[in-house]
Amino acid sequence: MRRAHPVLPLAPGSTIGILGGGQLGRMLALAAARLGFDVAILEPEPDSPAARVSAHAVLAPYDDPAGLQVLARLASVVTYEFENVPAAAVARLADMGVEVAPGPRALEVAQDRFEEKSFLNRHGAATVAFARADSGEEAVEAIALVGAPALMKTRREGYDGKGQRWIEHAADAARAFEELGGRPVILEAAADFRRELSIIAARGRDGATAVYPLSENHHEGGILRRSLAPAEVAGHIAEEAERIAARVLAGLEYVGVIGIELFEMEDGRLLVNEIAPRVHNTGHWTLDGCEVDQFEQHIRAVAGWPLGPTHATARVEMINLLGEEAEGWLRFAHEPETRLHLYGKREPKPGRKMGHVNLVKPLGR
Repeated sequence: MRRAHPVLPLAPGSTIGILGGGQLGRMLALAAARLGFDVAILEPEPDSPAARVSAHAVLAPYDDPAGLQVLARLASVVTYEFENVPAAAVARLADMGVEVAPGPRALEVAQDRFEEKSFLNRHGAATVAFARADSGEEAVEAIALVGAPALMKTRREGYDGKGQRWIEHAADAARAFEELGGRPVILEAAADFRRELSIIAARGRDGATAVYPLSENHHEGGILRRSLAPAEVAGHIAEEAERIAARVLAGLEYVGVIGIELFEMEDGRLLVNEIAPRVHNTGHWTLDGCEVDQFEQHIRAVAGWPLGPTHATARVEMINLLGEEAEGWLRFAHEPETRLHLYGKREPKPGRKMGHVNLVKPLGR
């Protein structure tokens, strides 16, 4: 039985569903609570960080029909904290008449790296050269197209440096394909970039858009280590990033916050590395550097509220706390310019994001 569409904008006291119980779901739930909403989390792992700060917790796999029915009864609208949520789960919710935002088109594009880059090129956003491969032989042919060295990535899944290999010579392509599980891959040409940037943008249900200042990002071992925002960029760079964001949001008919990772090339061009249809690690600086942070902005968008202001109120250096680094919480708490955000994860593991700190300074410093 299909239910009626929710009345938008959602009134405080309504319930917003979130697929995923990790740190992004936790910060979304906290933002929703500030606006007067209840949150229902669907997550297969017990004692998840997001569930512990939410009104309702549905313990079930993301594509479990019974669990999705419970979520549908509880929530007026549903969103998600990560882009690898099964598309079948979103389709089932849609069949029940549940409003899901961002919509299925965003998931279709973001879940397949070849489709993602093809979409970007069709909508006027430049990327590195790329080619697909479904076998070891095709991987060798793809290297010939894009040139070596090239980065081989599985077309689906993989994050924080997982599911990818650098290919220095064409002869190594077939072996790398097998090492990645013999699954369909994309080969991406190497990018001789000056630095990595990202832009966080939002689109409301009325089509209105809002963009945050760019951040400059630094990775270690495939994991984001720190972000500096607002990034010091030339005016034409900021304008081009905003144009890219506008094209992506419109092309996806998007609702919510999106993260777009960019390469700033030596010649001043911007290439899109990837998009993430969700709140994004490089936007954590907004928690202490903007009047309305990315998490509240996402809740506003999916609830049909007006988007909030995005200008920076401070200069922020965001540093991810990995593994046991979060054990230094007391030292961070003593530092007057440091804002500590811990995710409530029970077990620190090497490379696991346990929290982050925002080092806050006045603008201009």
